[in-house]
Amino acid sequence: MSAPAAGPPPHPGLVGGPVYLDYNATTPVDPRVAEAMRPHLSEFFGNPSSSHPFSARPRRALAEARGQVADLLGARPGEIVFTASGSEADLLALRGAVLASGRPHPHVITQETEHPAVLETCRALEHLHGARVSVLPVDREGIVDPDTLAAALTEDTVLVSVMAANNETGALQPIAELAALAHAHGAKVHCDAAQAVGKIPLDVEELGVDLLTVVGHKMYAPKGAAALYVRDGVRLEPVVYGGGQEHGLRAGTENVALAVALGTAAGLAATELADHAQARIAALRDDLHQRLTDGLPGRIGLNGPADKRLPNTLNISIDGTLGHDVLAAAGRIAASTGSACHSGAHTPSPVLTAMGIDPARALGALRLSLGRWTTSADIATAAAALIRAAAQ
Repeated sequence: MSAPAAGPPPHPGLVGGPVYLDYNATTPVDPRVAEAMRPHLSEFFGNPSSSHPFSARPRRALAEARGQVADLLGARPGEIVFTASGSEADLLALRGAVLASGRPHPHVITQETEHPAVLETCRALEHLHGARVSVLPVDREGIVDPDTLAAALTEDTVLVSVMAANNETGALQPIAELAALAHAHGAKVHCDAAQAVGKIPLDVEELGVDLLTVVGHKMYAPKGAAALYVRDGVRLEPVVYGGGQEHGLRAGTENVALAVALGTAAGLAATELADHAQARIAALRDDLHQRLTDGLPGRIGLNGPADKRLPNTLNISIDGTLGHDVLAAAGRIAASTGSACHSGAHTPSPVLTAMGIDPARALGALRLSLGRWTTSADIATAAAALIRAAAQ
């Protein structure tokens, strides 16, 4: 196998520190993104909604950022609504669609391995607004069977919400097929694409979705920058009432600096996707998997699909270990485990549990997620450290 192409210059926040393999949790802010937003934190301070000269530059920057995000998704600029987080975008999509539906008994469908922002919003819609929620099971690879969705759809179904890619395993859902089924029953479709945008090509027309969540800190922009794609003509109840900003769906003076950051990040992502940069990341991921398999023969199990997953995500279980113990013993490796810690006790990941993975294997899981600044040297260092730790 030929060596993967070189990545960008080293990131100042990563030089000399632990090997960072937790890009699915958050990404470092790209220096080019930080530079693009800097003037809007100091020089260009005007309110974009005002009519005097101090507002002209922020207003143009806001429009340009909206266009950059739209271009990445194959959308129109007017279909992009800026929000402060992916969780807020999910709330606007789910609550907005349910309350705008006018149905006395609205039905919402989601699936077991969704992000808590979706699952908890669904629970709130049940308790506060009388919605009925169906949570679909997933198979051993974490994928929703379209036949299961088809069986769950009813005449009262107003929204189907299924993520594009799972944050723990990288599993890719068959969104286009699910969307076609939902639309055949008159339901709208929301897709939380926080983990997928910028990592794989996504086009809202090809997916057939009505609503799609974009999250900045998963694609090298700061935390607090996010957006919701809202297909033209889709009605939503606003998430914030007031002055009518963001097409009346999210009132409040826009944070131009964060919008510029998200737009710049979207532009960089579009360039990388056009250059097939994801192939470099996938090659590094597979190299890491192979090194671990060779160094711990018979002990490495892959969690999730081998093929239909994000190019940067490797979720493995190491037989006979606990994931948190391995990371602690490995030392300078920043990654995530397949468990959550509650008052000192570790419990298996709900995602892996929903996939039918037994508790012992789930507690031995590691999520190793790569990104823009992952190098071949990082992979060699991480593999050696994890093999040593697991062998202890």
